Amino acid sequence: MMFDNARLTRIADWMQGYVDGRRFAKASVLIAHQGREVYYHDCGHRNLATQTAWQRDTVARIYSMTKPVTSVALMQLVERGLFNLDTPVSEFIPEFSDMHALVPEAKSLDQTAPCAAPTLHQLLTHTSGLSYAFNPGLVGRAMMERRIEFRPSQGSLAEMCSKAASLPLAFAPGRRWEYSVGIDIIGRVVEVVTGKTLEQYFIQEIFEPLGMTETRFSVPKASSDRFAACYTPLAEGGFTTGRATHGADTLRLIDGSDASPFLAATLQSGGGGLVGTIDDYLKFTESLRTGGDGIIGPKTLKFMMRNHLRGEIADMGPSSFAEQPMEGMGFGIGGAVVLDPARARCPGHVGDFSWGGMASTFFWIDPVADLSVLFFTQLIPSSAYPARSELKALVHGAMT
Repeated sequence: MMFDNARLTRIADWMQGYVDGRRFAKASVLIAHQGREVYYHDCGHRNLATQTAWQRDTVARIYSMTKPVTSVALMQLVERGLFNLDTPVSEFIPEFSDMHALVPEAKSLDQTAPCAAPTLHQLLTHTSGLSYAFNPGLVGRAMMERRIEFRPSQGSLAEMCSKAASLPLAFAPGRRWEYSVGIDIIGRVVEVVTGKTLEQYFIQEIFEPLGMTETRFSVPKASSDRFAACYTPLAEGGFTTGRATHGADTLRLIDGSDASPFLAATLQSGGGGLVGTIDDYLKFTESLRTGGDGIIGPKTLKFMMRNHLRGEIADMGPSSFAEQPMEGMGFGIGGAVVLDPARARCPGHVGDFSWGGMASTFFWIDPVADLSVLFFTQLIPSSAYPARSELKALVHGAMT
């Protein structure tokens, strides 16, 4: 497989169009084929107020692209025989011992029935019954009201997990798919089992072995001058996926680079808390593409990157937001899996493994073409523009 260089230049034009149109303040794309970089381009400003250029070493919030890292951490422990994926989460976090789920068509939070505690597998695959504060429905609304959001300045991971366990589940575990804080809960399981903070475990078992020196839960002090500002086109807060009101300013500052909670995080969110550079994250995606790089076994990786649902995500009746299309897509452990590119209405190969973050970052691994592709920017919410499907079309259009 080769690339047409003239067609690759379309990516730069596409990115520049987003920047010139004030939809993104900045963006970068990195493509590696069989471990060799074949394309990189960046444009725009990491901070509009200071007009500082977005460069390759810019530190960005990767939000839910944290989830695959946490999933690898959990699977490392499974490989060591410490537990299996059918283990109830209540064995590690007792607050999940006495669970109730909303009955179908419930109109209030007290309309529940007893249910089993979610298993680790259900937490990893978003079939646990947990939800997100930005999701529609009774549980999402209650999470918003009680600020159960796993943000970097909200106390500790243990405290937030306890709060999440205090609510009923949106549905009985295994019945549906709903994007959720399940992998945040998995992060706490890693802490309980190892006796380390999630960051300590990540550094020892993933970041240091892969040479990821700039990916952490708080922006490293040495990198603070390279930390990007984050923007939103919405009139109110950007953490929404419903019918949001767009403001007059398509690039309104929502989280600055000089006073961000990510400069000194107290809560280490395994579902969305990491910051890092595009080259650091490439080291992680390349470890997945090539079979683990010693951090995890290749057979375990193949298991993770298979579809773990009984069909497409759409078959499981989700009413929630997701970082990917739901038709033609399955879900593995920590990321989405392409089952049928035609049904997903986006060029790709069966088996593509991908996920993204709330600030519009995105990656995919293409095992057929031997590719790792990364897109970095900083705009909340990620549903603001169809940049991900457009980029996949551009990359596939350049393949020969």
